Amino acid sequence: MCLFALAFFYVSAVQPALFHGISGLSSGPWILVEDLSSVYSDVEVERGALKHAHKKRKLADGREKTMSSDDEEGLGKGRGRHILVNKNDMTNWSETLESFRTARESWDLLHSHDGLEAEFKKICAAWKTDSWLWFRIFLTDMIIYQGQYRKALSSLHQMAAVQQPQPGPQSPSGQASLEHHRAFIQQASCHYTLGEYRMACEKLLEVVSGLLPPNQEAPKTPEDPVRVKTKTRKGNDLRLLPCTSKSVLPFCLQLMLACFKLRAFTDSRDDLSLGHVVVLLQYDWPQGEMLFLKAVDKICQQGSFQYENFFNYVTNIDMLEEFAYLRTPEGGRIQLELLPNQGMLIKHHTVTRGITKGVKEDFRLAMERQVSRCGENLLAVLHRFCINEKIIIIQSLP
Repeated sequence: MCLFALAFFYVSAVQPALFHGISGLSSGPWILVEDLSSVYSDVEVERGALKHAHKKRKLADGREKTMSSDDEEGLGKGRGRHILVNKNDMTNWSETLESFRTARESWDLLHSHDGLEAEFKKICAAWKTDSWLWFRIFLTDMIIYQGQYRKALSSLHQMAAVQQPQPGPQSPSGQASLEHHRAFIQQASCHYTLGEYRMACEKLLEVVSGLLPPNQEAPKTPEDPVRVKTKTRKGNDLRLLPCTSKSVLPFCLQLMLACFKLRAFTDSRDDLSLGHVVVLLQYDWPQGEMLFLKAVDKICQQGSFQYENFFNYVTNIDMLEEFAYLRTPEGGRIQLELLPNQGMLIKHHTVTRGITKGVKEDFRLAMERQVSRCGENLLAVLHRFCINEKIIIIQSLP
């Protein structure tokens, strides 16, 4: 049947290891997940309403004006559903997406009439299609495209149990582990879309714990994404993500940022979530600079900020400069508790002139040491953040 042929072509492109073995991979596998392109840009910042004036604010304002009309149209609610893919990475992207689209339409056609549906079910029963892992992968991706995330989660849980790591040596990149975690990544994407942020982060951190620490910065190649419009429907865009450490770790970091962002910028105070946001915004800098400056504004409005993991994971020189500025008279003399046990020292001791001076000196020395760390491998730092702070990250979410 046409449906099975098209679905087979699609799955053989997005998960070729099912048919060719891991050693024969060329440009796969791929995972269909929510697109996170707007993770840095969907928090509104009112022009002229920001109190914290600093030189980086002008730079950020200039970058904001470079947003293209196509980007602005992408924020609308009534647009069609798109699947984005970097055509530089997927050589047969056009045929892959076309086969997925036509296979979906064939499925809809076969279920549009009772007679056709009955005959189709007979064929599926005779061929035992329920046992075809590759066909389940297609059906799950189709369900995700349709926005039936709860139904997709049920299917993904079953696939996670089936896709156990195969015995034998893994590739240096841990590709076999990523194959096993493919369903977990999609589960995290679905949980996020459903607003289940703690579940999303649990799955993400399980994936990250299986990744090898990056040895060097992944080179950022200029992307040439293809936006393919499919059937008109409301919903967010989707993306075919390469199932490689180079792509999976950044996706996990961005999805974690998306989970914490709403909590960090609510009217209520949540320094822990705000601190996590600052740490995660370091990736792909300066894309998230406007969001970082919004975090700085909230700290200024609060008059204080406590995040004792700051010096463990914040190595971005622009961020360090901003936080150093906050301590100055021009920056508002904001009370920053960024050193371990600093809050206990201030709260449980009489704050004499000498102790206050000592706290300031500790902050200055810590900041100087931190500047010397700016050349560290950022992805390794963020990977360490996910591993070491796993419990507190999960507990920070409802």
